[in-house]
Amino acid sequence: MTEQPAEPVDSADLHAPADDAEAQLLLRDGVIDLEGRLLDASNVTLVGTIRTDTMAAECVYKPVAGERPLWDFPDGTLAGREISAFLVSEATGWRVVPPTLLRDGPFGPGMVQLWQDGDADVDLAAFVRKDDPALRRMAVFDAVVNNADRKGGHIIPMPDGHVYGVDHGICFSVDPKLRTLLWRWAGQPLPAEALEVLERIADELRGDLGEQLHEHLTRREVRCTEQRVATLLRTKRHPQPSGEWPALPWPPF
Repeated sequence: MTEQPAEPVDSADLHAPADDAEAQLLLRDGVIDLEGRLLDASNVTLVGTIRTDTMAAECVYKPVAGERPLWDFPDGTLAGREISAFLVSEATGWRVVPPTLLRDGPFGPGMVQLWQDGDADVDLAAFVRKDDPALRRMAVFDAVVNNADRKGGHIIPMPDGHVYGVDHGICFSVDPKLRTLLWRWAGQPLPAEALEVLERIADELRGDLGEQLHEHLTRREVRCTEQRVATLLRTKRHPQPSGEWPALPWPPF
């Protein structure tokens, strides 16, 4: 579809999404009004507002046409990987990834995600070293999706205590590429909560979740995701650096 320019609406009549269901409606049906670009991002990352007649919020839009070619990921697949990360996040129930959708935008198909205003008072360099349950869940999530780029700047602690993760375009490789700042628990036993979630994810990957992922990933990529979950369930431990791939992202923040 062709993106239509936003028509004036009294902002007093609009409200932010009250829950994830409303967020998905806004992302699906809203008109995107771009305001700028994040110049430090590797790929074209545009920011603006998205609104319907009743809702409005800030958003991030990453058009497929603006993706930079990578030697180890097929061209034009990063947006689909972002959507896949959101699908896995939703399946865990941990809400690691903010509401995200693949749709047409001002510059063609791309990933659209609700912008999250993190807690400006949090010292990220100190926070990522904490033994925080939300960070530990994120570490498990990253192991499942094979996140190759968990920088400190991709971790967003919110004022209400929730912690979001963003920028999942280079996930789901068929090769081990886990690269993260969240190695605090490497080799430690997985919490009981994580094992319960992984058991459920293993089942869902053989069903609806697997079919949803097949819309964005190759069969082999989905199969390797199943294998990573199976390995976590077999070892019952957080993974350790493999030594075959840099363990830390660069730059780290």
